[in-house]
Amino acid sequence: MPSSVDLASAYADSGVAEVLDQLDRELIGLAPVKTRIREIAALLLVDQARQQLELPSTAPSLHMSFTGHPGTGKTTVAQRMSQILHRLGYLRKGHVVTATRDDLVGQYVGHTAPKTKEMLKRAQGGVLFIDEAYYLYKPDNERDYGAEAIEILLQEMESRRSDVVVIFAGYRDRMETFYSSNPGLSSRVAHHLDFPDYSDDELMAIAGLLLEAQHYQFSAKAETAFFEYVSRRRQLPFFANARSVRNALDRARLRQANRLFSRMGEALTKQDLTTLEEGDIRASRVFKGEVEGHHPAQHGL
Repeated sequence: MPSSVDLASAYADSGVAEVLDQLDRELIGLAPVKTRIREIAALLLVDQARQQLELPSTAPSLHMSFTGHPGTGKTTVAQRMSQILHRLGYLRKGHVVTATRDDLVGQYVGHTAPKTKEMLKRAQGGVLFIDEAYYLYKPDNERDYGAEAIEILLQEMESRRSDVVVIFAGYRDRMETFYSSNPGLSSRVAHHLDFPDYSDDELMAIAGLLLEAQHYQFSAKAETAFFEYVSRRRQLPFFANARSVRNALDRARLRQANRLFSRMGEALTKQDLTTLEEGDIRASRVFKGEVEGHHPAQHGL
């Protein structure tokens, strides 16, 4: 038995630093979330060090809850968390299986158990990421089978805690109601991470990363217009943080392509092909107080 352990060497050998660095590159902001992920990684490394020195150690509970609005990076963090657990030896595969209510809950008697168990089987050795998990619980419908799915999840979370990690995700207020409905469920979730909305500056930084990856850029006036777009868009319904920014840039690229196509016959420079202009941004319905991608009549806009 060794008399001491070197945490620095264990950290370097695990490859966890590479995953954490990737998380920093992929996601702007989210300092509280990134800090918590690092803390969990540190806890697991210390737990392994204790085992090497034959100190008392209990298998850590790794089931988690991710709360926040859409587009705040919950799925990406779930993927990186699974990789960290795999590299530290807590998960055999380190993959992520995403599920919703429809994947887990059946429509008739005897249908829910096999559906839920099949998803758990697919997630063995990795993470089962249940998005909008609160839809599993429908107390107003006594014929609903969501409660059965929850009970099966509870059993498997306890009996297979070394083979599958379950992450429940959704809006914070709805998730709190979800957990309060089942104390047994809440007690099995060890780590609660809340994902804050991005600020305007962070959303602009995200836009910059997305454009750089696709070899596009804003003109000076387009950048100013897009900052105004972001400020206006977040005040409208269905705002989804980074997802809304990505969708907005996709539409701006469509407008740019249409603008360039109208110059048929002219020679186009590299700058022409890579630059989004102010008009490509300001043509958005958001500047009229309407939500792009949704018919105004459907939402009273």
